[in-house]
Amino acid sequence: MSIKSRLLSKISHLLILAILLTACASAPLPPPSPTAHPGVPTSTASATPIPATAAPSQPSETPTLEPTATQPATAIHFAVIGDFGEGGQPEADVAGMIHSWNPDFIITVGDNNYPLGEASTIDAHIGQYYHDYIYPYTGKYGAGATENRFFPTLGNHDWYTAGAQPYLDYFSLPGNERYYNFVWGPVHFFALDSDGNEPDGIHVNSVQAVWLQHAMAASTSPWNIVYFHEPPYSSGTVHGSSTWLRWPFATWGAQAVLSGHEHNYERLQVNGIPYFVNGLGGGAIYDLGTPLPESQFRYSADYGAMLVTASPTELKFEFYSRANKLIDQYDVKKP
Repeated sequence: MSIKSRLLSKISHLLILAILLTACASAPLPPPSPTAHPGVPTSTASATPIPATAAPSQPSETPTLEPTATQPATAIHFAVIGDFGEGGQPEADVAGMIHSWNPDFIITVGDNNYPLGEASTIDAHIGQYYHDYIYPYTGKYGAGATENRFFPTLGNHDWYTAGAQPYLDYFSLPGNERYYNFVWGPVHFFALDSDGNEPDGIHVNSVQAVWLQHAMAASTSPWNIVYFHEPPYSSGTVHGSSTWLRWPFATWGAQAVLSGHEHNYERLQVNGIPYFVNGLGGGAIYDLGTPLPESQFRYSADYGAMLVTASPTELKFEFYSRANKLIDQYDVKKP
């Protein structure tokens, strides 16, 4: 082969190599896929969600979609409290009952710190009763948990201090901390911010709602539970129904919706799934009004909390009064 031919051949090989290197450099790397282990929650760092054409604004540090997770065979037990951050004997009684259950973790449906969500009251109204479930805990009431087992949502009283800053400073939560998702055992949890101060909106075409729709579509867990403060359906006399929050949760993949705001307990059936109002955690009790057509059970005689047991094939929702008396029970089974 002549020198000219060898030179042309080498140039051709170099051009092909350059093209291949350019293609490899432009290809995106696959994201990591954390695994949820039995009894350990998983979450992801914040990132921009899939945009929606109807969304009015860009998200602010919106949580990512939840990765695929491996589900354990064992059941989990968690408590649900709402409208509890008053301090005093009712909250202490409910907290004592919850500790006797020894749940894996606690979720809240808002109003964690009455009356104004201030930094000066937050530890006395939350940490005093639940510090052993909070991580990292920096308050004065004892040792905190070794991992976070307290997953609250914002209520209107938590927002009464500008930007809900004491709440955001007090807790260390996934995503942007205002709304987020995590997996624990066979359940994928979606904690929303239903207050009108939420920067990413609270209507069905908001950035927050679009994030929820896509996050639930990406879920591979046996169960998806959504929880937040204002109830879409309520027979209460003080606030009633927050109709702007009647998002198509069942259509998007939820098996249950939990809320508070009305200081009573109510179980409703909406689009084939249970909706719960659970606001008897410690704040002043409200009267019940005329029941909605969707209402199936109501209670306002005493304070209390919910205990939920979840396995890969069944959800069991129980509401107990603070005397640890079972008031209501509802089961959801996989078909």
